[in-house]
Amino acid sequence: MTCAIALEGLTKHYRDRKKQSTKALDNVTLSVNQGEAFGFIGPNGAGKSTTIKILTGIISPSSGKASMFGTDVSDHHARLGMGYVPENPYLYDYLTPLEVLKMGVSLHKLKVDNTEKHCMKWLERFSIAHVANKRIRSFSKGMTQRTVLAHALAIQPRLLILDEPLSGLDPIGRKEVVDVLMEYRHQGGTIFFSSHVLHDVERLADRFGLIHKGVLRTVQEPHELVGDTGKVLVRSMGTQAIEGMEKDVGERWSTNIERDQLWPLLEQLRAADHQIVEIKPALTLEGAFVKYVTEDIQPNRAS
Repeated sequence: MTCAIALEGLTKHYRDRKKQSTKALDNVTLSVNQGEAFGFIGPNGAGKSTTIKILTGIISPSSGKASMFGTDVSDHHARLGMGYVPENPYLYDYLTPLEVLKMGVSLHKLKVDNTEKHCMKWLERFSIAHVANKRIRSFSKGMTQRTVLAHALAIQPRLLILDEPLSGLDPIGRKEVVDVLMEYRHQGGTIFFSSHVLHDVERLADRFGLIHKGVLRTVQEPHELVGDTGKVLVRSMGTQAIEGMEKDVGERWSTNIERDQLWPLLEQLRAADHQIVEIKPALTLEGAFVKYVTEDIQPNRAS
């Protein structure tokens, strides 16, 4: 399988005004396969954006290697066909979305039959075709984010690198963008993205890597995460108390139980005229995040 991103012993030091060294990345080794959606998670200052800045050529590593499709990131050819959305995008605000997309298509030397029609298709896909010829300076953060995402997809990238791609979007916008990214993924595109919103990572990622204090703590697939616990979380709503369930707000109840106890509990809930609100694995990505960040564990340098 072709490797879209390969990091080998990637390390990055920063020096402050007092010339004291801070290690932003510590010997990170990781591979992302072509056609994979990989979520990169961790608290603020963990090293996510530093990794992305190295991949995009904004900064250089102190040691180690980083490559994309077999080409070292120090070579600008590594970024041919790469779509990039930074955490805080800046666009020339005197331009229009249509002008931004046309410029991107031109810079990436993409050959299409009708450039304007091609760009309008992507503006429509991100629900901003109605402002295609308006100046970006009048846009909200969410509309600017849609413009940047449309630009990244319009160049027909083989790799998307996204730093907090859903930042500034309302719930409807988040769903629309996730749908577009999932469609891109199903068509064979590769996605490497960071996000603080763990629910989005769970929906999008084939695998996720958790980084903390510059160290890659774990790399897992969703099914591996579910396998970390034999328990399930059950939430219901009803007036009658059920033994073993704790009362939440109002008439809501919840409990964590072993999987083999699930069916007997469901029978009890039906007999008590409860409505099922939710059944899911007790350990979620959010739980794993807390586990690996707060517990004193040995790093697992999986790749």
